[in-house]
Amino acid sequence: MSKTTLGIGATIGGLIGGYIPVLFGQSDFSLWSILGSTIGGIIGIIIARRLES
Repeated sequence: MSKTTLGIGATIGGLIGGYIPVLFGQSDFSLWSILGSTIGGIIGIIIARRLES
């Protein structure tokens, strides 16, 4: 498994996960955005692993 693929998956997932609460009226730096970014990064890594195998 490539570190680059995992990094790209984590970055894209984190960006999407961090932006979703903004669509519902939360602040960019709210606790929900940080939590969404963390969860999105984990999901991005999982998807990157499945796409690469």
